Order: sequence, then C-alpha cells, then structure tokens
Amino acid sequence: MASVMEDPTLERHFKGHKDVVSCADFSPNNKQLATGSCDKNLMIWNLTPKARAFRFVGHTDIITGVHFSPSGSFVASSSRDQTVRLWTPSIKGESTVFKAHTASVRSVQFSSDGQRLVTASDDKSVKVWGVERKKFLYSLNRHTNWVRCARFSPDGRLVASCGDDRTVRLWDTSSRQCINIFTDYGGSATFVDFNSSGTCIASSGADNTLKIWDIRSRKDAGVNCFSFHPSGNYLISGSSDSTMKILDLLEGRLIYTLHGHKGPVLAVVFSRDGGLFASGGADSQVLMWKTNFDSLNYRDLLSRHSKRVTPDPLPHLMDIYPRSPHRHNAQNGTVEINPIVADTQSGDPQVVEVGRVLFSTAVRS
Repeated sequence: MASVMEDPTLERHFKGHKDVVSCADFSPNNKQLATGSCDKNLMIWNLTPKARAFRFVGHTDIITGVHFSPSGSFVASSSRDQTVRLWTPSIKGESTVFKAHTASVRSVQFSSDGQRLVTASDDKSVKVWGVERKKFLYSLNRHTNWVRCARFSPDGRLVASCGDDRTVRLWDTSSRQCINIFTDYGGSATFVDFNSSGTCIASSGADNTLKIWDIRSRKDAGVNCFSFHPSGNYLISGSSDSTMKILDLLEGRLIYTLHGHKGPVLAVVFSRDGGLFASGGADSQVLMWKTNFDSLNYRDLLSRHSKRVTPDPLPHLMDIYPRSPHRHNAQNGTVEINPIVADTQSGDPQVVEVGRVLFSTAVRS
C-alpha cells in the first residue's frame, strides 16, 4: 500500500541579509545552510533550533555563488570583486582568497572529490583551482562573452558552462578541450547543472526557456529547470514571477507552484539527501522547505486538482502558499522578527560577524 505523501511545506524563515539573496547551498550533513547576498556578506545558518547564525565579512562586492565542499569543512564563495574565497564555516571565520580572474566571478563549485573548484567569470573564462594547495590550475577559454555559470559533472571528468554568447559548452577536464556546444537560445544562457547520473544537463536562458540536454545523444530533451533533486526524478526552478515550480521528470509533469517570496526568486537548491530545499530572492528572504514529494500518489493529487488557485491550464496541479503566520509555538503569541537575524521556530539566534583572512593567493593566467 502506497504511503500518503504530503505537499511541500515551509519549514523555516530566516532574516539577516540586508539586500537581495543571490545564492544558497546546504551542507552535506544538512546542519547548515549557506547564503550569499548583494549586501556582500556570506551567512551561515545553523539549522539546529536556537543556534547562532554567522555573518562572514570579507568580500567587497556582491556575492554571486556559494558552495559547500563534499566534506562540509569548507564553503567557497564567488563575487563581483573578482575573487573567490574559501571559508571555514565556523566562528573562526578563516578564509583564503583566490585571485586569477580579471572581472566579476559569477559562480563557484567544488568537484565531487573536494579537490578542485570551478569558477565562471565575466572575463570570458572558466577556471579550475586546486583546493589542497590553494592554487590556480588552468583556464578554459572558448566562450566569446561573459560566462554566467560552470559546473563539474558528478564524476569530475566534464565541466558544463554557459554564458552571454548564447551557448552551453561541454569540456573534457583531462584534455581541457571543448567537446560539444549546445546553441538554442534567443538570449544569454544563465545557469547550467548536471543531473545526479551525469547523463543530462539542465540549462536556463534569459529568453525565459529552461531545457534539458541529453549529452549522450546531444539532443534537446525538453524544457526544465535550475536544481536537480538527488534522485534525478525532480527539478525545481526559481522565477522572476516570485514563484518556484517543481517538475516530475518521470511523469513529465509540472506538479507544484510554490509561493512565499515577494519578488524574483534568484536561488534554489536541494539538500544533499533531497529532504529539504531552500530558496532566496530579491526580497532578501531565505526560505527553507520540506520536500515531501519524493513519492507522489498521482491519483490522489489529481483528485485535488479542483483546489488550484492558479489560472494556468493543465498539466499544472497545485499551488502551495505558506501558512500565515509562519509556524511557531502557540504560546509565543506574536513573533517579533529581529531585523538583523531571526527565524520563527526558535529564539532569535546570536549573530557573530567573522572574516579573518589566513592568506591570499594571486595568480595571473
């Protein structure tokens, strides 16, 4: 007998950033959430109730990307200040500064073994870095305009990148050659990522399209979105219409539209185990959600189709609005939201500002 699954629910609500939230990532053990912002600060939210939140100070311009290492021992951040920082996500706030790009750095990601970083930049290059020795390794230089995003494949043998030259490029990290180019955009290609098996890449475009490319057949496989669920069965996208949309890839269905942000949603990410996902946006909010849709009973879901509030036609199924006010203990009465950092399931966490630089490594390629 199939278990009855629940709809996604808003789990936590964090306020601490003072400007647009631009990026987010969960730690591998799901005990921390890292977010970056146009306020130039990196926040580490400890997900244990009543735990302190850390604000990491050091970047001198907008933070564009953030990613935990596979071990959870480090957090990497990229910025428009042309640098990448490698942080220790603790109260010590130690960081190493990587310098080799000559323009804004748009994204950063660890390889699955934690030994390398890949970055994308407005200097039209993709760069790969060694983590252990904290040094620049090599550049990939075939893009002809700003590079918006770069990602390693799960096995680390490939890199996918995309940018304002309207292309998605696939690179072999051994030969350091571009081995395939996907071109089907009317505007910039803004984001790219691999699915969990490394057989497909999802890419999004400024022309409002979201696609999946099957890199085995090298053909366009449809329209989809930003972040893959670890199972490979779902995708979640963030949109400028303030919503997130969840698609079931096995059924080819749009199953949920999630509401909660009051402006464009600019960052969405699943936790490593897929049980949670987080979103950030232009309203400076970070929302953390319980997934709840790992195994859906479509007969039951379709029976509730009449409850939709969206005017969108089929196959859209369900709009989810967070409960208001957000969940908290009834005896607390009104929840006062501290403008510095607060959540609504625990007391206001103490905020510690950290940002000591251990050393800086500057390399010109």
